[in-house]
Amino acid sequence: METPPLNRRRWLQLLASTPVLTACDPAPDPERYSQADRAQLLQQQANELAQSGTGPFGSTVFTGYRGLAELPWFELDNAGQLTCVDDSFAHAIDMHCHLGMSILFEPELDLQRLHPRTRHLLDCDATQPGCRLDLDVYINANFTEGDLHQLQRDLRSQAFFGSDVIATHTIANLLQEMDAMRVDQAVLLPIAFGLWFGDRQTELWRDAVGTHGTDRLINGFSVSPRADDPVAELEAAFTNGGRIMKLHPTVQRFYPDDPTLDRLYARAQELGVVVFFHGGRAGIEPESSQPFALPRHYEATFKRFPQLQCVIGHGGARDSDAMLALALRYPNVWLGTHGQGVTQLYKMIKATGGRQMLFGSDWPFYHIGASLAKILIVTESADTRLLRDNLLRQNALDLLASLAA
Repeated sequence: METPPLNRRRWLQLLASTPVLTACDPAPDPERYSQADRAQLLQQQANELAQSGTGPFGSTVFTGYRGLAELPWFELDNAGQLTCVDDSFAHAIDMHCHLGMSILFEPELDLQRLHPRTRHLLDCDATQPGCRLDLDVYINANFTEGDLHQLQRDLRSQAFFGSDVIATHTIANLLQEMDAMRVDQAVLLPIAFGLWFGDRQTELWRDAVGTHGTDRLINGFSVSPRADDPVAELEAAFTNGGRIMKLHPTVQRFYPDDPTLDRLYARAQELGVVVFFHGGRAGIEPESSQPFALPRHYEATFKRFPQLQCVIGHGGARDSDAMLALALRYPNVWLGTHGQGVTQLYKMIKATGGRQMLFGSDWPFYHIGASLAKILIVTESADTRLLRDNLLRQNALDLLASLAA
């Protein structure tokens, strides 16, 4: 694809669903996004709020991440931090994590430093008492308007002169939270924004993990679909050990089924690289970004490349029903658990039998405990209890083993 002209306005426009600035602003195809699509998203959000607490698990509202200590699997430690204390289930593998991003002017960010407290982007423990945390809605519904404005300010600041919040999103803080939540390994998923400079998250994170010397963090990588030669970028990342490629249609502004990407997908399939897509509309991103992530725009890729393992982050977000239907149709499609409310998550687990589903937290947007609590809640019943270890660990091990084969 031809790289669009530099557009400085886009550098300053935050895509609120993810921590990005981007230099590329291709317009979506108006024929691929209808008024019915817009109405469906609004209806999903309204229905979810109206039905919260009426499903099989009743009300699952807590006061901050600390409030999750009301559940039988968690306690607060001596420092008042949430800790998982139940050793009856397997240690988890978190397939969806990030670190603090230093893009554009690349302000200093010490990814090795341990901070006293991680300031998550939904910082539910910033106040006493904490924020209202509802586990029966898509998780970004817990952001207030004020939270979203603060999110925008933090992420804009980080691109230019740094942010005290994002400064806490380090390897040391992630590992500390993994220890507290009984998580063995986590996959790091950078995003290539297509900027003309200051766009080196894959390399910066890989180097930082190497310097830290931990084998608990698995480095993913990202390429820009609009790069001059994305296949060459894929091959370079593969040579450096990358086996999981993050692509984000709403941030990178591309349709997943764009036939010009077939060479990229074909090469990923040939090399055994997993493609980890952001899937579905989050509902808080600009409407101009939403058309790219509709589930129907992924299907042709799933069909054309049946050996290409594709992970759909967030389980399709607010389009999870349509993405679930695709996962049931295509065995090469995996659904991330992160973000879904407990009622919807239970529906997905029952439909798939717990197969093709991967635990994830989207750290540092949210505390790992929020995602872990949901899995534990929905697998407490007799009909799902045996699936708990598969969802938390074994499914991820199966997928990761295929990368090493």
